[in-house]
Amino acid sequence: MKGKGTCTAQAIVLKGYDSLGRKNQFVGMKDLTKGKILKVLLQFALPVFIGNLFNLAYNLADTRIIGSFLGRDSLAAVGSVSTLSDLIVSFVFGLSNGFAVLTARFFGQKSEDKVRKNFALSLEFGIIISLILTAGSLVGLDGLFKWLNVMDVHKAEASAYITIVIYGLVFSCIYNVLASSLRAIGDAYTPLFFLILSALLNLGLDILFVGGLKTGVAGAAFATVISQVLAAILCFVYALVRYPIFRFRAGDLLPTREFTGQLLSGGFSMGLMSSLVAFGTLSLQTAINRLGTNIIVAHTGTRKLTNLFMLPFGVFGTTMATFCGQNYGANRMDRIKEGIRTAFIINVIWIALVQIVSWTVCPVLIKAITAVDTKEVIDNAVLYQRFDTSFYVIAAMVTLFRNSLQGMGDHITPVISSGLELAGKVLVAFLLTPMLAYWGIIIAEPIVWTVMVIPLIISLVYRLRRSGKAEA
Repeated sequence: MKGKGTCTAQAIVLKGYDSLGRKNQFVGMKDLTKGKILKVLLQFALPVFIGNLFNLAYNLADTRIIGSFLGRDSLAAVGSVSTLSDLIVSFVFGLSNGFAVLTARFFGQKSEDKVRKNFALSLEFGIIISLILTAGSLVGLDGLFKWLNVMDVHKAEASAYITIVIYGLVFSCIYNVLASSLRAIGDAYTPLFFLILSALLNLGLDILFVGGLKTGVAGAAFATVISQVLAAILCFVYALVRYPIFRFRAGDLLPTREFTGQLLSGGFSMGLMSSLVAFGTLSLQTAINRLGTNIIVAHTGTRKLTNLFMLPFGVFGTTMATFCGQNYGANRMDRIKEGIRTAFIINVIWIALVQIVSWTVCPVLIKAITAVDTKEVIDNAVLYQRFDTSFYVIAAMVTLFRNSLQGMGDHITPVISSGLELAGKVLVAFLLTPMLAYWGIIIAEPIVWTVMVIPLIISLVYRLRRSGKAEA
């Protein structure tokens, strides 16, 4: 009788129902705790990569459109505050991913009720936090401009651009919470579709507003916000229609001690981790803004190219956060070890290709991005690329390890590592740049990457060895 009952229950589950005969809400979702690891990682990472590539392509086109239609000064104005925008967006992106790591863990445990409630609270907390962040950013904008050393000639356009972007922050947060929640249950293709749609709309509106209607840099900012609103609305409707597990009730919006602590701990940990990285870059921008328009344009262009070159690091970071979250929930530490090793090998292969590009066609790429042919701009941008790409193996380790640790429930070490990055970049901005000029900026990141990877390696080795002993 016992064997018969077990077989019946298994048959019901295979048909899409649980052992009690209820419809299984997990049918059709991607379980990362099963299958060949290389195949699983690539299948999950591919849509994330394509989505980020489209996003970067838009950013490059945005830079090109502003440079072509509005000129070098307008490009420098946007570039002088782009790191501030990156800081805010990085926090929201990290916050959303932190919320989703918990969703992935509950998914790995196959707990439908917890997945649904975590999704509801992720949206609720995300909206509240983004509104607070919006208000605080707008109130402190003048002070931020002074701290950033934004040149007087750039202030009007810089203010017009960043103010509009900040007003659209809540929609960016909603989309990121939705996208990261979908990825947490293994659906990486839906966020890709809406991101592509948003990027194409953004590009079309950029050309219309900036090139056609002559709205200046404000038009580029409006294009960004409008596309974010559309992506957030469509993604929300799709998530609730496609996945019943996300159809939360009013009661799911009521915070409980169990969920609030874990959710905010994970969310703020990854948000803080991401924003500390961006804040460090922002600190460098304060020094860059003292070096003149040509250096600002050079760094704006070379950072766009850097974002492209480092794209797989972030893609596999996102992938490993979800992969480790699901497998940690399912207690599959063996898969986590193999997953980290596999992701690192893939990144090393990519780095070899980046090195070839850096030493061959890099000047052509910088010209294409900035629409500027000034020798000082091109030379400094290329110098930055060729030096920093030589240390990309360390950067790949940093991104993979800290996201993997977040997925495994370590919310402290990644923040410590990112704090070291912030401290290092602040020191560079205030000490090295006055002495070495742009060379101080160039050597900053390789130095801080080397320092910040140390605690990540220690924590990761400790956790993996401890799990190995527990299995033995």
